[in-house]
Amino acid sequence: MRFFIELSYKGTNYHGWQVQPNANTVQAEINKALSTILNAKIEVMGAGRTDVGVHAKQMYAHFDYNTSFDAPKLIMKLNSFLKNDIAIHAIFPVDADAHCRFDAISRVYKYNIVQSKSPFADDAYFVHKKLDVTAMNMACDYFLGKQDFTSFSKANTQTFTNDCTIVFAEWKQENDVLVFTIKADRFLRNMVRAIVGTMLEVGIGKISADDVKDIIAQKDRCLAGTSAPANALFLSKIEYPKDIIE
Repeated sequence: MRFFIELSYKGTNYHGWQVQPNANTVQAEINKALSTILNAKIEVMGAGRTDVGVHAKQMYAHFDYNTSFDAPKLIMKLNSFLKNDIAIHAIFPVDADAHCRFDAISRVYKYNIVQSKSPFADDAYFVHKKLDVTAMNMACDYFLGKQDFTSFSKANTQTFTNDCTIVFAEWKQENDVLVFTIKADRFLRNMVRAIVGTMLEVGIGKISADDVKDIIAQKDRCLAGTSAPANALFLSKIEYPKDIIE
């Protein structure tokens, strides 16, 4: 039987989601917890791969296990076993061919920026320069639609294609935090942070909003801005077809 897990985590103390040799990762922690509690070798598949230090307010993973269990009791045991920076919210059965990564329809990321110093802004990027948010939102329009986003991807990622379809991108002031929200069918490694870094160059007037169109077209990572810090980035939501998750 196949089961989906809904979870969240703060990525500060982890070397990203994916299992890596000699590094502490969220996936490795989930594997260890499930394997210990269920007394079987369990390896979860994640819906995506967040980078080092990136957080997830909503992440999904799946695993296979052929013995019945009490889901609420397993959730309680997992949350007791795991550290406080990883939380399990739900575990539920799905069809045997359901896949948390390939069946996802869209993913939403949010990036937080603050412009005044705060001792409580650990999960935001402090930018002291004045930002032209109107220009940054004008630049958002150039990211929409299906395009090749090589200019915003790490090199040599061995992806089949660098095409992604972005359906929403917007900067919005929410109280003391400037929040960038972006939604797409998929994202490349480092893509959101590279987009944010480029947008900030628009905001401070280093480049124009129209320059973004040429940066995308050139498919050259050297032309885009420096990647924004990971600590302010959150995987916020993952959407699936209704026959998988209502």
